[in-house]
Amino acid sequence: MRKFAYWCIAIIITLFLSIYQRMTGPTHPKKVDIELNGESYQIKLPRSGVQHDEIITLEDVNHGDSPHDLRSASITGTVPMIHYRRYPTTEAYTTVDFVWKDNAWQAALPVQPVAGKLQYYITVGGKDYLKDEPVVIRFRNDVPAYILIPHILLMFGAMLFAVYALMMVTMHKDYRKWLKITVATLFVGGFIFGPLVQHAAFGPWWTGFPYGTDLTDNKTLISFLFFIVALATLKWKYNKWLVALAVVVMIAVFTIPHSAYGSEYDYTTQQLKK
Repeated sequence: MRKFAYWCIAIIITLFLSIYQRMTGPTHPKKVDIELNGESYQIKLPRSGVQHDEIITLEDVNHGDSPHDLRSASITGTVPMIHYRRYPTTEAYTTVDFVWKDNAWQAALPVQPVAGKLQYYITVGGKDYLKDEPVVIRFRNDVPAYILIPHILLMFGAMLFAVYALMMVTMHKDYRKWLKITVATLFVGGFIFGPLVQHAAFGPWWTGFPYGTDLTDNKTLISFLFFIVALATLKWKYNKWLVALAVVVMIAVFTIPHSAYGSEYDYTTQQLKK
């Protein structure tokens, strides 16, 4: 019964950390509150796109199509507009009108090279939204599910086993098995499937130290090194403290938003920056 309770606590902690990382990452859609004709709406604007024109849709995520209908934007005498430009550049914004299609306002952002970015803001009811802090969307290749799903599951598993190992340490129980499983899972998920995902999405296999600044790769590397030290000193009298430190470091680095400082296309040199 205690073991079941330990696993439940470990799963809850892991889910919380995973959701936090997902929600705070630069690829998570941006929620925007807008006001139109005395009504409040909340819409989602994407910050990640694949290799085709990205369709921006103005839909109220809280109420759907009823009873609040964004079609009423036309009552103001102006249709919604989207303004975009390549990022990071200082070129003038291109403005495109939304069109009413499939029961929603839609506008297309043009596809960019792999890791290319656009920044954009919208105008609804004659009012600009996010003009001072435009949304940045990065384009990538579509990652096959047979690569992406194992990567996600293995990284989730590594965190889960690490948290469970920490619990075994705090309860003065044998943690060595779970330390070894954590190291193995982290290695396969982060250093085999991780580069496969990176390559499929953007081209390079590794964009962390010493080749680049991608925080996803770097935080995986930092966490793995701490676990390697803990594993290498398994017979040391105070090894449990190193295991605890490795898990704490893993939790700390994995709270860093996913995909931050990742690959970026340089429009000046027309080359990919890692």
